[in-house]
Amino acid sequence: MTDATALDLPQENAAGTPAERHLVIEPGRLDRNYWSDLWAYRELFIVLAWRDVAVRYKQAALGAAWAVVRPLLAVFVFTIIFGRVAQLPSEPGVPYPVMVYAGMLPWMLISTILGDASNSLVSNAGMIGKIYYPRIITPAASSIVSLVDFAVSFAVFLLLMLAFLYVPSWKILFLPVFIVYAVAMALGPALYLASLNVRYRDFRFIVPFVVQFGLYISPVGFSSEVVPEGWRLLYSLNPAVSAIDGFRWCILGGEIWWPGFLLGLGVTGLMLWAGIRTFRRTERQFADYI
Repeated sequence: MTDATALDLPQENAAGTPAERHLVIEPGRLDRNYWSDLWAYRELFIVLAWRDVAVRYKQAALGAAWAVVRPLLAVFVFTIIFGRVAQLPSEPGVPYPVMVYAGMLPWMLISTILGDASNSLVSNAGMIGKIYYPRIITPAASSIVSLVDFAVSFAVFLLLMLAFLYVPSWKILFLPVFIVYAVAMALGPALYLASLNVRYRDFRFIVPFVVQFGLYISPVGFSSEVVPEGWRLLYSLNPAVSAIDGFRWCILGGEIWWPGFLLGLGVTGLMLWAGIRTFRRTERQFADYI
């Protein structure tokens, strides 16, 4: 990929008609204008996001029902295993299925973003090899599908709370903050894996393993309160812990263990920085390896 900027936006001439577009070749200009190009290519982001959403639901036999079936089956399994067999306690005054679903919502959001975004560059190889645009748009646009799935699953969660006659805490007003936090937490490693997956295609097999392993070390089927005090800091190095605990704090009330939450927030920030940095450093080579 040559070090060129994107096409300049058309300017009107004296007659009021759009002027021709011009491609400016200038050393270093691409790096200086990269982040401003994200705004210039906002329509491409919308088109890619809409396309991914349409393809996801059009090609699936059950359509949007998958966003309902997956968490409900997981809640059923975890309720039986952790709630009935292992006899792990729920949050005080909270039905066990409601607690599990409140943890399943952010985990599904995180794992779906991680899977879709990490494979997005390879899936759009034809476009990446032919035209210039800020490549970070591709994994970011693929994350919109996960947010649509989340919206459908959250609507089912509201019905589940209604079935158990459970009224959420007023803290649910802060839920959008933790949704953004969960997206940022997933997007960092997703960008890192996406850049590696372009060159080393074996990473597409690693992502499902990471997601499966992360499910069992995250407080999805159980409450973080069951973790021994001496292990809480080590346990909080998993940034999904702070995201899930934040969701439960918003929906179920209770308290947040702030030392662990701040540690998870720091790990999330570090992963996001590392993901963006690695993506930007390897972005010029994507067209060669695709």
